[in-house]
Amino acid sequence: MPEEITALIVDDHEVVREGLRLSLSRAPHIRIVGEAADGAAAVELALRRRPDVVVMDVRMPGVDGLEATRKLLEQDPAAKVLIFTAYSERSLLTRGFESGAKGYILKEAPHGTLVRAIEKVAEGEAYVDPALMPDFLAGRDQGEMLTAREREILQLLADGMSNADVADKLFISQETVKSHVRHILTKLEADTRTHAVAIALREAIID
Repeated sequence: MPEEITALIVDDHEVVREGLRLSLSRAPHIRIVGEAADGAAAVELALRRRPDVVVMDVRMPGVDGLEATRKLLEQDPAAKVLIFTAYSERSLLTRGFESGAKGYILKEAPHGTLVRAIEKVAEGEAYVDPALMPDFLAGRDQGEMLTAREREILQLLADGMSNADVADKLFISQETVKSHVRHILTKLEADTRTHAVAIALREAIID
């Protein structure tokens, strides 16, 4: 059986939280360690409980899911967020990843897809709901998918800098640089840093 994964559920509708809790209770290796009804409470609870995955709704009163994801990652860069939404607009998908979320799943996703998404995100991998992939890929501009910081790091890698050089130049840790590089490889579907740089040059994402 897979190792235990702890999860925090965030949604402003009690009925959705209840449904999610019931659905996940069928997966013996996933344990719910808390629930929050808005973004502010989600950040506070995630920092206190340190779940492996935060299952985050997007549209909530006050602090929404994307803002909460940004705030959480500022305070805990190791946090892993799976955006859980009824909305399939492509702009939200891109913004979800820009906020630092690792995955994106629709609320109507079947149980098995939800569990797989949580497992992937817990492992640190990116995950996009298969129902969204055709839409995601069809309208995707790879350059738009990268955040400004990711493009900056990619440019420095293209200039021949090592992770340590990039970390020094941008005043961030090497661990943060590695995390950005992992996101870049996932988004550009590249196998190596060199491959990512080649794609970025070809697509004119960097120069």
